Amino acid sequence: MNYIDKIKNFENLELIAKAEKINKKEGYNTITLERAIFLSWWCDKGDCSFCYMSTQKNKIKDPKKAKRRIPAILAEAELCKRLGWNIEFLSGGYDSFETEEIKSIANDIYKITEEGVWLNIGITDDLEEYGEEIIGVTGAVETSNPELHDKICPSKSLTDIGNMLDKAKDLGFKRAITIILGLGETPDDIMYLIHYIKDHDIDRIIFYSLNPHEGTEFENSSQPASLYYAGVVATIRLTFPKIEIICGTWTDNLANIGPLILSGANGITKFPLFKMFGTKYGKRVEEEVHWTGRELKGTFTNEKQLGSLTSTFNSELDSYIKRYINEALANKFK
Repeated sequence: MNYIDKIKNFENLELIAKAEKINKKEGYNTITLERAIFLSWWCDKGDCSFCYMSTQKNKIKDPKKAKRRIPAILAEAELCKRLGWNIEFLSGGYDSFETEEIKSIANDIYKITEEGVWLNIGITDDLEEYGEEIIGVTGAVETSNPELHDKICPSKSLTDIGNMLDKAKDLGFKRAITIILGLGETPDDIMYLIHYIKDHDIDRIIFYSLNPHEGTEFENSSQPASLYYAGVVATIRLTFPKIEIICGTWTDNLANIGPLILSGANGITKFPLFKMFGTKYGKRVEEEVHWTGRELKGTFTNEKQLGSLTSTFNSELDSYIKRYINEALANKFK
């Protein structure tokens, strides 16, 4: 019986146990906290039927006003550095920033964090423009069912995403893909995902559970069951022992974290950092990691690591640093 059959036959706990043996063998002892940094709330495509940005296209009259201020972006990166968080990737909708602008932002983040940053900016032909400020490129595959992908994400061709990832490999960049569970896929579709990872030599996979946004066709849908989610992650860990796995969950599903880590997650993501810092929710994240026996890189509770109200990188960031820290402290007792 293969791994997919075990999911279908409700043998997910067995998959999780087998995945944990791989985790121990590979020495996956540290869990990272990951945060996507958004560049804009605008996407020129705006037709992915699950996405919040699809509800904004007709509301935003001037896309330039949906762009975040660059000092705010860099201040967020600086605080991630202080708190020991990884930057999951820079994320922006199509045509929100020009390539030159994204490269400049990535360069400044590289100076702050001393690490290259991942990109998740859609299908791009400009990868040659980037250098050491970029560690890798993320393709928004979104679902493990190709027919479903064409329906849900009509403007993001899987072939074009694959070609971009192959080009990234040729240029020496790492490759990642994102997958959202709960869009209508079935366990049988995992085989397509496995082939896609092999075909494009993927280094990193980021799983999310569906977040049903109001105004989308999924607004009344349920998030995927925790053991199904864990079973899918365990299957990927068992099939690809050395791949990096990041798992996203939401504040109403923090109990997913422990099983996802045992299933193979190397990092966890999708948290409102400054709203959760120092709260019972932030503490719960740390407890979930603790009871898996892993060491957590980064903090959700150590107020001292917030540091000074001024930037150590550029004084233009000071007002945003102060705002973010004050927001974190204001939420501390909630």
